[in-house]
Amino acid sequence: MTAKIVLVVLVILAASAIAAVGLWRWVGSGELSGHGWLALGLGIVFSMAIGIGLMALVFVSSRRGYDDPDSSV
Repeated sequence: MTAKIVLVVLVILAASAIAAVGLWRWVGSGELSGHGWLALGLGIVFSMAIGIGLMALVFVSSRRGYDDPDSSV
C-alpha cells in the first residue's frame, strides 16, 4: 500500500514539474542558465523539505499530546 502511494506522489510530482517547464517555455519568459535551473531546483527541494518537516512536527505534536490543554492547573 505504501509503495503505491509513494509511486502516485512521484508521478504527480513529475507531471507537475513537466507541466511547469512546458508552461515556462510556452510563455517565453526567458532562458535560464544552468545555474538558474540549479537554483530553481534547489529552491523547490528546500521548500518541500521545510513543508514536509513542519507537517511532520504537527502530527508528532498532536499524537504525543503536546497540543492538549494542561490538566495539572
